Amino acid sequence: MRHFAARLSHGKNDPHFPLSLEDATRLRFHRSIAESSEMTNQPLAIETFQMPRIPVRPIAGVIALILLVVLAWTSCYTVQAESEGVVLRFGKFLKTVEPGLHFKFPFGIDQVTVLPTRRQLKLEFGFFTPGYTNADQPAKDALEESSMVTGDLNAALVEWVVQYRIDDPKQYLFDVRNPAQTLRDLSEAAMREVIGDRTVDEVITIGRQDIEVSALARMQELAKRYALGIRVDQVQLKNVNPPAEVQASFNEVNKAQQDRENAINVANGDYNEAVPRAKGQADQAIRGAEGYRFKRVNEAEGDVASFNAMLGQYVKAPEITRTRLYLETMGDVLPATGEKIIIDESMRNLLPVLPLTGNPLEKK
Repeated sequence: MRHFAARLSHGKNDPHFPLSLEDATRLRFHRSIAESSEMTNQPLAIETFQMPRIPVRPIAGVIALILLVVLAWTSCYTVQAESEGVVLRFGKFLKTVEPGLHFKFPFGIDQVTVLPTRRQLKLEFGFFTPGYTNADQPAKDALEESSMVTGDLNAALVEWVVQYRIDDPKQYLFDVRNPAQTLRDLSEAAMREVIGDRTVDEVITIGRQDIEVSALARMQELAKRYALGIRVDQVQLKNVNPPAEVQASFNEVNKAQQDRENAINVANGDYNEAVPRAKGQADQAIRGAEGYRFKRVNEAEGDVASFNAMLGQYVKAPEITRTRLYLETMGDVLPATGEKIIIDESMRNLLPVLPLTGNPLEKK
């Protein structure tokens, strides 16, 4: 202690003798010990305090290794096969990259947003499907979205699905603050507009396809006008039902309409069966009459031609033609009269004999 105090006093007198950090720490430590010994009237205990040495090189190596890992981690990124990457440099749009492994400036200089541009996404209105992967797919308030008023002031619960793709990643990220929510809002507005122009019967039964086509065209127009960077591909109506309070009455009305349609279809079936059959029978009778007419006309024309031919021959040789016609006529008539016995009036003593060789009734 005396040696240390002498060294300290020598250092004070010598302006070229610097007081090191170690000496200052020892001096402060010994002073505290001396003060505590004087207060307790105990003998002074002198101990030597050594400052711990810090391992600078290992710590620097660990820090350098951490910096290398962070540099490598923030310098490369991967874009999935169904997506595209949008690269921002200091928050400004730089470029879009295709799927694969890419490199960028580290430490947040370049930032990459991956968008599923090659995958079809969908929004569900009035319901949601469990296990969805798109955060914007389910409805926030399904009952409020599906409740609509038709053109004839009837209430209906309409459920539908909108399928879309991200067409322009730059527009999708920068032109609209929340493009998916904007698409949901304009889809709901377009569907309410289309439903409001039609009756409840058209919405539930015969007008579903027309509603899908009209709503799709309207959504595509609005998406292009608002520059969402989205292409709407399909609109599909799911369930369209009346409110629960009038469901029973509506079902009865539908049943009555179905019965009416069924009766109309049965009557149309009978009509389609009877009318063609009657038309076929009428056509058959007309064709038979026309055939008979053609036959009679042709036969008459043939008789006229035959008579004219015979008349020409008769004019040339009247006696011969008359004799020939007589003989031909008798040749046609006599075989049909049966067997005949001709008796001269001048004959006497002839016994009449009844002809028994044939059956007179059969000949008749």
